[in-house]
Amino acid sequence: MKTRLLLLGVIVALVAVFWRLSEPPRPDPRMVGLAVRATLYALPTATPYAIVVTQIVEVTATPLPPATATATLTPTEPATPAPTAAPESAIPPPEEPLAAAPPPVADTAEIAAVAPEVVAAQAAVEEPVVVAAAASPGDCPATSGNAYTTIPVAGGGLDHPDAEHGDLNLALRGYQPVDAAPALFDKDGPVDGDPPQLAGLFADLRAPAFGQSFAVNDWDWACGAHGCAGAPLSHVDATLVALRSSGGETLYVPRRGAQIFGGGYKALVLYAEPTRITLGYTRDDTVANGYVVHLENLCVDPELLAVYRGSVAAGRGYLPALREDQPLGSAGLGDVLVAVRDRGVFFDPRSRRDWWQGY
Repeated sequence: MKTRLLLLGVIVALVAVFWRLSEPPRPDPRMVGLAVRATLYALPTATPYAIVVTQIVEVTATPLPPATATATLTPTEPATPAPTAAPESAIPPPEEPLAAAPPPVADTAEIAAVAPEVVAAQAAVEEPVVVAAAASPGDCPATSGNAYTTIPVAGGGLDHPDAEHGDLNLALRGYQPVDAAPALFDKDGPVDGDPPQLAGLFADLRAPAFGQSFAVNDWDWACGAHGCAGAPLSHVDATLVALRSSGGETLYVPRRGAQIFGGGYKALVLYAEPTRITLGYTRDDTVANGYVVHLENLCVDPELLAVYRGSVAAGRGYLPALREDQPLGSAGLGDVLVAVRDRGVFFDPRSRRDWWQGY
């Protein structure tokens, strides 16, 4: 009996041993924890980045300016080409200017007076009324003893004939009387240090005596083959003013420090006809790159007019240039009308800080 029990116990022990050997070993919890920590620490560490905000900018849509460009009205000085010597074969030496003989003095009636019926017609239609001075070339001298020189044009060029060009021939635009005080005024904001000084028109450099003020009409280049006049410009109070002048007195170019060509030449004749002239203060054949002065209702010197016409016939590669001591014509038709532009934009000629500095 005891032997059987002992044998049974051995069998049971063997079965337990074999069963134990057949079961997979249970993992040690400490080893499991160690494996978990190793896995976590083995993950790559993210590289730290610092985001620094230096400026916050609010962006808003800005409308484009209108085509007539009236937002910026402060004159700026254009880049003036360095004076260079002209070839002797192309430019004859200038002669000393001689005073033009004073022409017969015409009746200096008020310029461009508008009859009441014309004003009424203007109110009834949308098209601008073109008001031009009642000037007659027959009242001007036919000859003079003055001599003029041409200089080479540096840039620009015309897309339209000069007489049909709305930026050169102010008569194409026309102008209308406006109610503006006949006095200088001080505008706000910065000014250029060397704009054309309108006192230089007269030999005595006198302070201005203003007459009627006008608004020059805008110009629509998309209208017709060469453009057409638009509505009166209104971004300033006046864009053309009359300057009181003595009958027949000699007129000169408005003065400026910068010269456009060696020898003291200050202005280029961009357009001329018997009773009007357009002066540019660069060597470019355009009004777009600098100062321009329009003069109306005067007698342009006939010799200067002849030189200009010859330059046009030769292709405008050379144009007449003027020094401050050279007469450009005379005030033989009454009050002289003057308009001033900078890079194509018309400005108020009554501005003391721009065109009449020191008065």
